[in-house]
Amino acid sequence: MNDYYIAILQGAVLTVGVSLLALLVSIVLGLLGAGAKLSGHPTLVGLATAYTTVVRGIPDLVVMLLVFYGGTIGLNHLLEAMGSRATVDINPFLAGVLTIGFIYGAYMTETFRGAILAIPKGQMEAAWAFGMGRTQAFLRITAPQMVRYALPGFTNNWLVLIKATALVSLIGLKEMTYLAKQASAATRSPFAFFLFTAALFLIYTTVSLYALRKLNARYSLGSKRVHL
Repeated sequence: MNDYYIAILQGAVLTVGVSLLALLVSIVLGLLGAGAKLSGHPTLVGLATAYTTVVRGIPDLVVMLLVFYGGTIGLNHLLEAMGSRATVDINPFLAGVLTIGFIYGAYMTETFRGAILAIPKGQMEAAWAFGMGRTQAFLRITAPQMVRYALPGFTNNWLVLIKATALVSLIGLKEMTYLAKQASAATRSPFAFFLFTAALFLIYTTVSLYALRKLNARYSLGSKRVHL
């Protein structure tokens, strides 16, 4: 029995890796999506709107299966059409990271867009009047305030993203949910292993929430705090 618990702990490390890398992907996509929506350019606004509307309207599991299985089939058909005999197998870890990051990038887009819109426009105009470029004004004026406004929504997205990593077990990635299922099947004791896995997820989310509350307190100095 102890060997199964150790294996699940090792799978928990993989879960942490998937969630952190997926978070990085979602932040990048979220910033790009928010910038596109606020750009005023019809094409960019349309693409970003389509992205957030479609992704948020389809279940996470369906998107993951489409990327993993549909992506593999699509790439192999493309190679076959080009006359190549090579085949492509999408790595489950990479598929999990990119898919979860892609999904939550849509939620981060709306979080970041709302945070930027909450900042008075006069501050950016004042920065430009002092001779700051758009990039410098964003980094020194907009970004620090955006963090404060975005943190409540960001925290919620992050906690849901962590739990969504359990879905990668369905594409064969041996993270802790997958290993708990394997241990349950081998020992016929599902309650113990799934309860252990649930406790690990709870620890992970609790530590994350504590860290984000500290960050929220740091960025809320001199203003009314929003409780996470």
